[in-house]
Amino acid sequence: MNNGWQGGQLSRRRFALALPLLGALPWALPGAAQAAAPQRVSRVLLGTRVDIVADGVAAPLLRSATEQAFAEMQRLQALLSRYDESSVVRRISAAAGRHAVAVPPEVMAVLQSAQQVYQASAGAFDPTVGALDGWHFEPGQQAMPAPAQIAQALRRVDGGALQLDARAGTAYLAQPGMALDLGGIAKLPILQAGLQVLQRAGVDNALVNGGGDVLVSGSQQGRPWRVGVRDPRRPAQLLGVIELQGQGVVASSGDYERGFVREGRRLHHVLDPHTGWPTTGVHGVALLARDVAAVNGWGTALMVQGPAAAPAWAAAHPQAQLLLAGRDGVLWQSPGMSAALRTA
Repeated sequence: MNNGWQGGQLSRRRFALALPLLGALPWALPGAAQAAAPQRVSRVLLGTRVDIVADGVAAPLLRSATEQAFAEMQRLQALLSRYDESSVVRRISAAAGRHAVAVPPEVMAVLQSAQQVYQASAGAFDPTVGALDGWHFEPGQQAMPAPAQIAQALRRVDGGALQLDARAGTAYLAQPGMALDLGGIAKLPILQAGLQVLQRAGVDNALVNGGGDVLVSGSQQGRPWRVGVRDPRRPAQLLGVIELQGQGVVASSGDYERGFVREGRRLHHVLDPHTGWPTTGVHGVALLARDVAAVNGWGTALMVQGPAAAPAWAAAHPQAQLLLAGRDGVLWQSPGMSAALRTA
């Protein structure tokens, strides 16, 4: 199960691997005549707190633009959430093995991205892990399925059985009982959509942060936006700071987001679609790129593939940079990530 968000409920994270370094920003307050400094507005969305920070924007424009951005992100969440009974994703799962379902272009784009990453990762990212529904990681609902239940559910995990017809605008899961879970690949496009709404509204300098996934446009008071990357081994400390200006994204995944301890073993929400169990080799992943498409879905895939996959992945994806922390405490960084991480 890749999902990092559940409905509108706030997931309790131990820490976010990437975090914007915003200083002491004022909160956006009704009635302020002009934004003299970057302003921040926050909402609970996608199972976490989503922050919008805008620079050099008059308060009326800020209020209007952020309302539009949050409304768009909420709309997309309602389409893509596996927990919303009326969502398109739920309708596709309910029709598995019976008939194709018409999907809007926004959902088709995410499904196509999921299919591409599934193929490119040799199944390490699989959008059909929703069939492993015996796992529950939310506080108060934590549960671990029996091995026999996992084995049975794995028969219905097969990303190759997701059939998309872009011309007809339909999606079909070929086997009865299959279920989609797009949590590992829907969040970044939703945050990106919010940022694009801000840009269309005339907010040129903005940052959107969704629980460790940070997207930026423009600059902060004429200087680059600064995103801190925590040391997964010592979360109170920063490994360094990444500066972003113009357009950029820092995305993070890890075993720290949602989980519980059972019989001395920490079990977390990123499931290996080959075994049906939580991944074991990677503690956290941070990805840096100019565009969301370059990294979307790969945080989950690399958690599954493990530390040994990092060098080959980085070599094959020169448009993105990677930091991977193994459970053994070893850090691996691509050369570009090492260069981008500056002393805090």
